[in-house]
Amino acid sequence: MRHTLAVLVENRPGVLTRVAGLFSRRGYNIESLAVGTTEDPKVSRMTIVVDGDDHVIEQVCKQLYKLVDVIRLDDITHEEHVDRELILIKVDADPSTRGEIVQIVEIFRARIVDIGKDSLIIEATGDQGKINAIESALVPFGIREVVRTGKIAMVRGAKYRHE
Repeated sequence: MRHTLAVLVENRPGVLTRVAGLFSRRGYNIESLAVGTTEDPKVSRMTIVVDGDDHVIEQVCKQLYKLVDVIRLDDITHEEHVDRELILIKVDADPSTRGEIVQIVEIFRARIVDIGKDSLIIEATGDQGKINAIESALVPFGIREVVRTGKIAMVRGAKYRHE
């Protein structure tokens, strides 16, 4: 089962390396990892998606808590939360197919952010299902390049789960 971990860490050089190294040393695969600063510039937030059973996730959490840079860690998998991903897709687009691609972009409430001579770059945000669906819808036109951010997530309601 995929788990989503929200991890607050000190915003210092090397923290990401220590966290990623912990996963690597233990043989746990990170499905996605997104990092950014919070409202406090001294603190960064990591959203880590990792696959594993409850025992594996418990071990991962215990190991993460041992790192001095980790301030707070929550497994928000079963919490009510909002999650999003961002995707940029460069797709083949000659004049005969552009209209059809524009219709797909509108259906998914995505945006065309660049127009080339024979290509388009499309930006979309949404949950993983939406992102997978738009990517699949564009495959027949010829996808040249895809970049995805990985999941970011925030628990609904109070700032943190136990507040």
